[in-house]
Parts: sequence; structure tokens; C-alpha cells
Amino acid sequence: MAFRVAARRLAALRSQAPRLAAARKPLAALAVGASGLAVAGVAKSKAEISCQSCCGTVNVSSLTKMAKNDDGLLPQPEKPKFKTALVEIYVPSQQFGGSDKSASGHRYDTIPIANGMITSGMSCQLIHYVPAEHDKFFEVVKGFDALVVRCNPGQIDAAGGNQVKFDNAMRSLQKKGISVWPSPDVMTNMGAKDALCKIANLEIGLPDTLAYYTVDEFAAGFKKTMAFQPRVMKQNRGSSGEGIWIIHLKNGNYCSKFGERSCTDDEKITMMEACDNHAEEHTVAEFIEFCVNGRTPKAGKWDTIGTGKYLEGGKAAGGQLVDQRFCPRIVEGELRMNMVGDTCTGIIHKKPKAGGISAVGGTGSIYTFYKPDAPEFKELLQKFLNKDIPTLMKNLGLKGEPLPLWWTSDFINADPGKPGTPCTIDKWIVGEFNCSCVGVSKCLPACATKDTPNAGFYDIPTPDLMEAIYLGSLMGQKALAILQAKKGGFSS
Repeated sequence: MAFRVAARRLAALRSQAPRLAAARKPLAALAVGASGLAVAGVAKSKAEISCQSCCGTVNVSSLTKMAKNDDGLLPQPEKPKFKTALVEIYVPSQQFGGSDKSASGHRYDTIPIANGMITSGMSCQLIHYVPAEHDKFFEVVKGFDALVVRCNPGQIDAAGGNQVKFDNAMRSLQKKGISVWPSPDVMTNMGAKDALCKIANLEIGLPDTLAYYTVDEFAAGFKKTMAFQPRVMKQNRGSSGEGIWIIHLKNGNYCSKFGERSCTDDEKITMMEACDNHAEEHTVAEFIEFCVNGRTPKAGKWDTIGTGKYLEGGKAAGGQLVDQRFCPRIVEGELRMNMVGDTCTGIIHKKPKAGGISAVGGTGSIYTFYKPDAPEFKELLQKFLNKDIPTLMKNLGLKGEPLPLWWTSDFINADPGKPGTPCTIDKWIVGEFNCSCVGVSKCLPACATKDTPNAGFYDIPTPDLMEAIYLGSLMGQKALAILQAKKGGFSS
């Protein structure tokens, strides 16, 4: 129902787009933000501010408006069931305010998500967090029932803010009963590589998945696991596969039982990094040195773009390495499930380029898209939804937190057979969760680039927009259910 309502209302808005754009031009103005930098904005009129009071929205007029316009945003309901806001960050030093922005200054997928809240009967106001307005911002947002946080990792710091300060303020709001989606703890616990250790005993895990936080446990543990089987070592920081290594013993001298022996410092290992599939060869000692101290003479020569030092800062600062069994069928590709809460909305098979292992974008990998009811993955999906999802948040140390509104889970085929041969078991394991500002890819035509500097909401092709509207509507329904359950005194 919400999807049909959104589609009809957006079709009407889209037909008016040229006239609205022409009418808006005389109103555009440069406003000086609290940060002291000039930002593109449109001042709110007294009528708009007055409307905020009568329509049941929150008065946000004291916050600097960083966006030029709200093209495509549906009108707010006069009597919203709940008041929500979608929180963004604009980076003045970066073109367009960041690589994820439309020409308007909003994230390229902001409008469909906000509209999904609105068509579900809630208000959803678009606000930007300006670091210089930190105290004012967090005072204003106390008026909302829930916040949808859409700040890309690294952008708060890039805008002159402090991510830790922002996260702690969000935690304070949660203590006051305001929902934050996803919360800082959800982003941290789901995004950390040691999440794989916490799900080791679920259907989607492997029992021999280990996490290292100190030099001694890493050196001893890695030498033991490496002597037994090929491994995948994953640093906690970095992105797009940087610092994720697929490692084999060069001479293949694996022991028959785990713990039967440990590698010596001078044993040679062959390695491939997931970010670009490049290969390196080092000794066990050189790898350990690089992971601990980075590029030193003892580490030898490295070709990676990374700097190592994966344990730097200790556990509290995110310093960790995860050691997981290598699954040879990774060369056949991995699966990504796009999730809205506990609902799968699509499955993507990502097959690496021939000769590669990683299917990270930009490495020549091939993507095939499937509907959530694809028969090829029926058993996997049913196990995930019925056996793992019900206890997932608890296992991740997030009891009481709802599943993210929009997140992904990447799966690897754990069948031990040789790639290309029939599988003997239907076993898939999770390689990674992601809920940190996952993008709605169908909205990418709205993302401003050097070639499309004026890109915005109305540049999204109709078929893609319909898909985005569906996802936004589903997010809105899930959000409404969470708030209703919370209001009724149920755990959310």
C-alpha cells in the first residue's frame, strides 16, 4: 500500500519537475553556515517555520540548511504517527559535499528513503549535521522519535567533526528513548571483522574462525592455523578488500591435524590481496612483522597499497585481525543479500575475474542479479532467515537492538570440493556484514560527478526509481513496526 501511494505521488511530482526547478532559481542563495564556510542553501520562510508547528514536524530552523533543495521529497503528513529525521553530513572541502551527494547536497539515495517513512505515515525531515553546531543539533533532535543516520564513514571527520563525539551523542539520545538507525554500536559490532567469530557456531559461521588483538596471540595463532590449512586474514580497518589476504604455504606442507605443528619463521607463504588480486610472496616472519609494525626492514618489500600495522591501538581502537579458513570455491564467486530488516530484497552473485579471488568492484568481476525467491538459493535463504536471523543481534552483542533498516550480508560457498565440481554439501558462510550507510544502487544516476555535476533525484530512470521507491517503502514499514512495538513496551 505504501509503495503504491509513493509511486502515485512521485509520478505527480515528477511531472511538475521542470516547473518547480524554474520557480526555485530566484530563491537560491548563499548562506554562511555556522562553520564559517559558504554553503549552498535556501532560507526557510516564516510560513515554512510556522508550518512546522502546525504540521506536527520538529522546528529545525535553527540548524544550517546545507542542501540547495529537497527535490522529490513528498509533503510531510499533518498528523504523523511518529516524527523521524534523516541525518546527513556535508563535507565543504569536497566537491558536491562528498562523493555520495547529488547536486542538491543530499545523498543520492536520501529522497526515496525519506519518502518511504512519509508514505508509512511518519514525518521525515532532512537535516545535516554541522560539526560546529554539535550542541545545538543534538538539542534540536531530541524532538524526534527516531533518527535514520546516513553519514558515510569518514565524512564526519572530514567535515571537521569527531566521529567518536558524534557517536557518543547518539548513544545519549538512545538512553532518552530516541531510536537511532543504525546505532553506533550496531555499526561497530556488525562491521567489525571479529563479528565472524561471534557467529562461528551459527549456520552461517565456521568454528575455526579466530580473532587476534595482541602480538603474541597473533604470532602463535597464525603459525598454528597456517600450518594446517590455507587461510584468509582480515584486518578490521580499511575497505574494498584492502588488508584482506588469502594465504597459502608455498610448499603445501600442511599438517593432517590442527595443532600438530606450527610454521617456522622462515617458511614461505604466497598471498593474494582482495582489493586488487595482486600477488606477493613473503616469509611467515615478514608477514607477522608487516601486520604488527608495517613497512620496516624486517618486513621486506611489499607491493600492497596498504601500510600494515593492523593491531595498532589495540582492541579498543579497532586493532584486530581475523583468521578464517580459506574456502576454495571463492573463485566461483560470492553472494550478497540485500536486506531490509529481516526481509531479503535481492541477491547478487559476484564472480571474480578469471585468475582472481576477490569480487570487489573495479577488479573486473561479473555481477549477476537474482530476485530473493531465486530457487538456486532457496535453502540458503531459508536457513538464514529462520535459523540465524532470530539470534543474530544477540550473538553480535546487540541484544535489544533491531536489525538495520538497510544492510547487506556477503556469503561464501564453504563446500570443500574443488572449484567447478558438484557440491556435496549446501554450506554457505558469512564473510562480511555491512550496515554503514549502504547505498541504494538504483539511485546512483542521482549522484553528482565530474561528468554529471547537476545530477539529482529527477535523473533516476523510472524503472530504477520504482525499485528505489519499493525499498524506501519497505524501510518505512519496518521503521514504523519498530516504533509501534517500542511504544507498546516490546523489545525492539
